[in-house]
Amino acid sequence: MSKQIKSINLTLINFIIVCYFLLLGLINVLEIDYPVVGMLRELLTIPFLLLQVYFLVIGIRYWVRNSTPFLTKVSVVALAACTLFTIGSFF
Repeated sequence: MSKQIKSINLTLINFIIVCYFLLLGLINVLEIDYPVVGMLRELLTIPFLLLQVYFLVIGIRYWVRNSTPFLTKVSVVALAACTLFTIGSFF
C-alpha cells in the first residue's frame, strides 16, 4: 500500500462492513425475500467477505504500529467479532 490509511477511513470502512453483515443477519431473521434484496445479497457478499478479512489484517497492523483513537480500536474489535461470527457460520 503506497499511501498510509488514515484512522477515520479505516474506522468508517470497518463499520460499513460490520453493518452490512448485521443487515444480512436481520434480513435472514425477518425472512425478507424480495428479488432485488436477494440479487444485492448475492452480488455483495463475497466481496464483503474478502474485504472483511483484508481490513481486519490492516486494522490489526495499524493498531500495533500506530497510536490509534478509541473509535478505531472499537471498529477493529467489532470487525474481528463479525469475522468470527461470519466464518463460524460456515461450520
